[in-house]
Amino acid sequence: MILVSSERFVEHQTPEGHPEQVARAEVMTEVSRRWAQSGGDVRAPRRATRDELARVHQADHIDKIAATAGQRLRLDADTYTSTESYEVALEAAGAALMAVEHTLATGAPAMALVRPPGHHAEAGRAMGFCLFNNVAVAAAAARAAGCDRVAVIDYDVHHGNGTQWMFYDDPSVLYVSLHQYPFYPGTGAVTETGRDDGTGFTVNVPLEAGAGDADYDQAMRALVVPVVTAFDPQVILLSAGYDAHTRDPLGGMQVSTEGFASLTAHVQRLADTCCAGRLAAVTEGGYDMTALGECLTATVRQLADGRPASETATPGDTSRIDRVLPAIQRALTPHWPALEFRGSPLRGA
Repeated sequence: MILVSSERFVEHQTPEGHPEQVARAEVMTEVSRRWAQSGGDVRAPRRATRDELARVHQADHIDKIAATAGQRLRLDADTYTSTESYEVALEAAGAALMAVEHTLATGAPAMALVRPPGHHAEAGRAMGFCLFNNVAVAAAAARAAGCDRVAVIDYDVHHGNGTQWMFYDDPSVLYVSLHQYPFYPGTGAVTETGRDDGTGFTVNVPLEAGAGDADYDQAMRALVVPVVTAFDPQVILLSAGYDAHTRDPLGGMQVSTEGFASLTAHVQRLADTCCAGRLAAVTEGGYDMTALGECLTATVRQLADGRPASETATPGDTSRIDRVLPAIQRALTPHWPALEFRGSPLRGA
């Protein structure tokens, strides 16, 4: 396993009080430092090339972000650049590329600890703190490397609108998102399942505020695991956002640090089952610094330790996922007629 990380991520500066703050990069650097001290492999990212960005981003968007170099600008209500942000964003996308390249070449997991995050960035615009869509750039690179089926699983508290729209009509990329709904950015409804040839290959799991470990565990068991298994990807990418944590100031969810380790374990089991362990994780949100550090450490430990032996269901209230699960299954059944969903609508095994 490798981590891809850089102290340069502190050079993306946001205004005082902004949640996507320099301290996030400092937390990532500390997690990487501890991993290296324990004998782990930490690598500096390369910069993404224009051609690699252009697989998912429009030329005028790449030009617009490039033109921010050396400037402090406000791109939308909450997305900013500073003098070094363009170069830092190239390294963030490059780190995601290195993570997927590593797992494709070796079958070992990789994790890119990056900022700015990426999953809100659309083909033609920056938004939601995001300049380039790191995980989408990595997914497109996997496709270019010969993977016919790529799965992206996103457990950030916010829906990854950018990733969804980039692959909305593409049956070769399965996008699965577990997120708070209704919430920013307003997308991610059950009925958003794809378009044209891509219909059925977008899976949204919109959860009410207050969902916790048991809800997320049930969502994975009853929905995400069967759909991803049926898709049979050749590599899995994880948009690892930690703002569904109970302490996060932006989200309204109740996921614990242990809950995120369990979610990562689910994804890890899927990678072992479907694609010989090929799994690359890329950080997204997470705005409580203590929770971010704990969750990153737990994720790194989980990926490094290998597939967990226990698959016991997480006990607790599952009312929030139980209320939405039948609607999700109804939306997907026409596109996955042979699929047997687990635990519908009752508690999964």
